[in-house]
Amino acid sequence: MKVVLLEDVKGHGKKGELCQVSDGYARNFLLPKNLAVIADSSALSELKSREEAKAHHKKEEIDAANATAAKLDGKTVTVKAKAGSNGRLFGSVTSKEIAEAIKESLNIVIDRKKMSVADIKNFGEYTAEIKLYTGITAKITVKVTE
Repeated sequence: MKVVLLEDVKGHGKKGELCQVSDGYARNFLLPKNLAVIADSSALSELKSREEAKAHHKKEEIDAANATAAKLDGKTVTVKAKAGSNGRLFGSVTSKEIAEAIKESLNIVIDRKKMSVADIKNFGEYTAEIKLYTGITAKITVKVTE
């Protein structure tokens, strides 16, 4: 019997999948516990529409990430920091400070956890890589000044 799973079922599939199970297993376990519904035309059309909506949302996320990457790529962000007499910074410039500088100068909100940057302990220019989506990254230049 073909059923559409309403919950994850160990050994058979994840929520929203169409799977083939034995008639007894479906009638005695899956259907009474509301873990699945019989795969009739209405259940299959609902499954298809859910998959199309999921694909549409994923495409929108990818388009938004590409647009953000185009805005960020090659831009320079200036971060101000305090330093001692020898030119070394007090502490270091963190990804949180870089994300705030991006928000102020470019008006783009970036999650600091998706940013990879080397330790910044001196004045100068550094490159930061921002992972916006799987396979979509943007590189910006971080300029540290006093």
